[in-house]
Amino acid sequence: MSTNQDNLSPVERIKQQSHGLRGTLKQSLTDEATGALREDDQSLMKFHGMYQQDDRDRREERSAKKLEWLYSYMIRLRLPGGFLTPEQWVGLHHIAGEHSTGVIKITTRQTVQLHGILKSHVKPTIKAFDTLKLDSIAACGDVNRNVVCGAHPKQSAIHEEIFRYADKISTLALPKTRAYYEVWLDENSLLEKKDETDPLYQDRYLPRKFKIAIAIPPHNDVDVFANDIGLIAIIEDGKLKGFNIAAGGGLSTTHGNPNTYARLATVLGFADTEEKTLKAVYEIITIQRDYGNRSDRKQARLKYTIDKMGIEAFRQELEKRCGFALERERPYEFTQRSDYYGWQQNHEGKWYYTVFSENGRVLDEAQLALKTALLEVARTGKANFRFTCNQNVILSDIDPKDKKEVEAILERFGIIEHTEKAGAVRKSAIACVAFNTCPLALAEAQRYLPTLISKIEPVLEKYGLSDDAISLRMTGCPNGCGRPYVAEIGFIGTAYGQYNLHLGGDREGLRLNKKYRENLDEPAILRELDKLFSEYSKNRKKGETFGDFALREKWV
Repeated sequence: MSTNQDNLSPVERIKQQSHGLRGTLKQSLTDEATGALREDDQSLMKFHGMYQQDDRDRREERSAKKLEWLYSYMIRLRLPGGFLTPEQWVGLHHIAGEHSTGVIKITTRQTVQLHGILKSHVKPTIKAFDTLKLDSIAACGDVNRNVVCGAHPKQSAIHEEIFRYADKISTLALPKTRAYYEVWLDENSLLEKKDETDPLYQDRYLPRKFKIAIAIPPHNDVDVFANDIGLIAIIEDGKLKGFNIAAGGGLSTTHGNPNTYARLATVLGFADTEEKTLKAVYEIITIQRDYGNRSDRKQARLKYTIDKMGIEAFRQELEKRCGFALERERPYEFTQRSDYYGWQQNHEGKWYYTVFSENGRVLDEAQLALKTALLEVARTGKANFRFTCNQNVILSDIDPKDKKEVEAILERFGIIEHTEKAGAVRKSAIACVAFNTCPLALAEAQRYLPTLISKIEPVLEKYGLSDDAISLRMTGCPNGCGRPYVAEIGFIGTAYGQYNLHLGGDREGLRLNKKYRENLDEPAILRELDKLFSEYSKNRKKGETFGDFALREKWV
């Protein structure tokens, strides 16, 4: 068992005294004197899929007027594998317009979130989602979060079989408390008394957030090794043989704290049945529950638990709890992780169109009415919606007879032209939310990266690199939400307008990058990239990627 129970962090006390994550959320919601929740409830609402935020662009103005900061809430859906029906997309569209900023944000964890929801609108938003059979349970907080899976059915004829594991694991790792239903949906706790015994989470939940991904080789669109648990599907002769199971990935770090670091997951072994796979996933979570650091939240992720125990001791503990030994890792290969843009057809003849949605922001702008276009597609009822971990949306499962109707809508709104015209680096780029809502942001990310790429693209063109899909990612702080540490080029915000530049990751997500320069502003970034791209264009070997070249040249 964990040895740090005598010095628990404040969040541990909040969880254990929360009466099954209820806290005083009901009372906080009815307090009209403030737009914020009580301090303890701000921690608890994360387990319900929400964060309290404020408009950081307006902090100074409101403080000068002696006004409370403009508090609002982000709600994130639980969508295992990232799937919505057309009816659910129509509902989401209207909920976003009625209760949030109107922007539908596709996240790097294959779900959607809405920002700018005022306190009085939180409960109506959750109730509206419930009518669509959608919820936000455990989308945030110290529990297993949204389970992601390889997005595109073109990847494998048995994609749906593998995709269903995301839902099975999500259900397996759901908290047993009925707090969500009581607080947000007005379930009567006396009339609906149900057993809340939770053998997985007990009353402690996990020491920190927990993430699970399922990859379908040769495609690593989920960045499987960046997760606490990574499952790698092994397919032979068109049949699923089982999964390689990896554990201990996580990218969050803290500037100036050398005890924090990014880590890729380590493959522990292979499980050949569904029963064994689910058992191994469950018991990895219990080990983290029992051995994870509950004193220092910066040291609380599974990666630190594994490194403290040692990989062999961790494997032995896992096999003891499972009651069986994992088999030796099966061979596999990853060759790419970018999305399949445009039209693709699967083995059943159904059509899929992957729309480029820059940094996952679905909205109507002067030059592109993306949100309206997707609503029009959804209203036909002819396409499902799948989300990718690269923050794009796939219009999916379209019958051949319906393809022309969907294509006509995409053409009319300029979506096909928009997707086809986007440059290779822009299409592969990822940015986290950062300003103006993320309280942790030190620098811009999603609002700034498109502008920066527009200034990088002429440099790429100068050196004949416009078609080179170099992976480039930006985050507003070192927490790693945009997975910058597994990019060929990573920008990590250090202060407003300044970024550390990381180089040397690979294109498949199998290698971490390293810090190359610190605290660069935009002119310095462009100077450095001009120099680096010049060297790369002149001296690279045939087929060599930018990240591999950076490593060979010992830039990092």
